[in-house]
Amino acid sequence: MERRTMEPRPGWQQTVEEQGLIYPLTLPRALEPAREAGMPVPDDAWVPYWDESAYYVFGLDEVEALEEVVEELHRMCLAAAGHIVTADRFADLGITDPRVVEAVTEAWQRRAELPSVYGRFDLRYDGTGPAKLLEYNADTPTSLVEAASPQWFWMEERFPGADQWNSLHERLVEAWRKQAALLPPGSPLHFAHSSADEIGEDLMTVAYLKETAEQAGLETEWLSMEEIGWDRLSGRFVDKNLRFIRSIFKLYPWEWLTTDRFAGHVLDTLDNGGGTGSTLWIEPAWKMLLSNKALLAILWELYPGHPHLLPAHLDGPRELADTTGWVAKPLLGREGAGVTIHQPGSAPVLRDEPCCYQQLAPLPAFDGNHVVLGAWTVGDESAGLGIRESSGLITDEYARFLPHVIL
Repeated sequence: MERRTMEPRPGWQQTVEEQGLIYPLTLPRALEPAREAGMPVPDDAWVPYWDESAYYVFGLDEVEALEEVVEELHRMCLAAAGHIVTADRFADLGITDPRVVEAVTEAWQRRAELPSVYGRFDLRYDGTGPAKLLEYNADTPTSLVEAASPQWFWMEERFPGADQWNSLHERLVEAWRKQAALLPPGSPLHFAHSSADEIGEDLMTVAYLKETAEQAGLETEWLSMEEIGWDRLSGRFVDKNLRFIRSIFKLYPWEWLTTDRFAGHVLDTLDNGGGTGSTLWIEPAWKMLLSNKALLAILWELYPGHPHLLPAHLDGPRELADTTGWVAKPLLGREGAGVTIHQPGSAPVLRDEPCCYQQLAPLPAFDGNHVVLGAWTVGDESAGLGIRESSGLITDEYARFLPHVIL
């Protein structure tokens, strides 16, 4: 693994926007308060989110080894999900509503009948030691568009004949094709994002997944979560054209879906496989088990000392306070929100909100940039890589995406 610099392509912004990355720029953190206050922000104040002034190089043997790590971690996570269900560990994940527990349990037990698409492992890796799992987002992962499309075309233009850890597009199309038989017949597969997304990342992620489903031969429809209606007479969800929603992919977390205003209707009408309800949601409810940071602590319980895991606990930092330091992660945080870093010797104060306390393993720095690998799975297989850099140790919404190549 090596970081190399390169002059960006002329007109790179227009190029990646045409390839689906309509959010290639980020406003620096210092200017966010001004924007939120409605003050004008100069065009030249924005900085690249898509950053091709540098790229990462991997060897083929290195990538093949990382692919094996990802698939091993995925198997371990599935085993941990099964343990949560059979040992009734839902409370450790903050899932206490009996109806949600019942829905997740049923979804897990009938998972072979439910479409499940993709996920993203965030890994700490520096090219030398073993890759370490930082977290697994298997419910609503983003940064998919840039990983699947613009960086592939970047490689073809800059390194013709080279290769990349990237079979995302083909695998997604094949996944939809294989899972088509699990969808309710005679109705389109709806795709939904939240209109609260301001930068367009959720919109384009869903648009891209919709495109892969269409390439697999599925009939699709498009709407926002806020446009989903409820027909009181039939007791069913409907789209903008008042057509029943039989199946829907939503880039909307299950913890929101089960606590929002219409949560009761979601649970009342949930198709958890076999056509037992009126609406089948994708990703399925059992994905809640893999996107919760409590999974990290349960993995450490089940696989203590595993070379690709970091010690993690739910009741406090324990020995980490005096040895390595720790990171406190809210169970349902995203993009670094609420994450705090504690150096060795810090007082082991517990957070008020439920957290996972994971060993501090500072992200490796390449030329002063802190790097995290986003390794993708489609179905149960490794499918690709996206790399994000940040100025600090927490990878947040101000991180940059850099392409990679196998040489």
